[in-house]
Amino acid sequence: SSSGINAEYGVPSTVEREKLYQWVQNLLSPEHREEALVELSKKREQVPDLAPLLWHSFGTISALLQEIIAIYPLITPPQLTATQSNSVCNALALLQCVASHPDTRSYFLQANIPLFLYPFLHTTSKQRQFEYLRLTSLGVVGALVKPDDKEVIQFLLNTEIIPLLLRIMEHGSELSKTVATFILQKILLDDHGLSYICYTFERFKSVTSVLQSMVDCLQREPSGRLLKHVVRCYLRLSENPRAKEALNRNLMPSQLKDGTIIQMVKADDNSTRRWIQMLQRNLSNAPKTASQF
Repeated sequence: SSSGINAEYGVPSTVEREKLYQWVQNLLSPEHREEALVELSKKREQVPDLAPLLWHSFGTISALLQEIIAIYPLITPPQLTATQSNSVCNALALLQCVASHPDTRSYFLQANIPLFLYPFLHTTSKQRQFEYLRLTSLGVVGALVKPDDKEVIQFLLNTEIIPLLLRIMEHGSELSKTVATFILQKILLDDHGLSYICYTFERFKSVTSVLQSMVDCLQREPSGRLLKHVVRCYLRLSENPRAKEALNRNLMPSQLKDGTIIQMVKADDNSTRRWIQMLQRNLSNAPKTASQF
């Protein structure tokens, strides 16, 4: 067909393509930017090459960063309106598209673009527009870590991401906690990430004390998705000899030690059950002369 999206391939037709180019161009115009952000963020699932198009178009990434920087003054004290939050979240959705595309991810890191999002992760206001802002910013980082890419983990470890994640894991909404814990899990699953967190007892303890409080919280307010990521983090920590020894000593939640946590696992969630069994096996197989922090 000459208009609309080709349903079979998800590729825009010529007419749609022209509209797409126009919206990308409109990002450079302050009076047309808001509409262009809305339209492009709707299309990001349907246009496979949107990320390279955004990255290589003149001035586009600068325009998206302008949207982000413009609301910094509204963060402290919190003055952000829902409309402003929606607009910047559309810009973040386009950056997420760039972060998740294999052809643009590396450029995204080299330009240090994730650092522009950290002021949003620092916010603590419980207002809905701030929660949405934090969640969308976490979504960009989540898109970066989704494929196992050592360059991404190395980049993140050179920033303040871990304390930011831990604070959200402790105080965020359930959805934000889930995304933040997923990102921590992906960092831990990388060998460099695991050794970074287990390098000093202080780093290790800061992570396990937040995970412990999350287990306690999950007993009061169960969430299958969140529990899955928390258990996976503990299992990965138990693969480091020093961390395993510390967990065995007194840093393991009693609910995981005695297996009562199984009651919180959904009936059809076999992978979490298996991880709990592997974790208990790992800890019971600790050598007598274990390495310590």
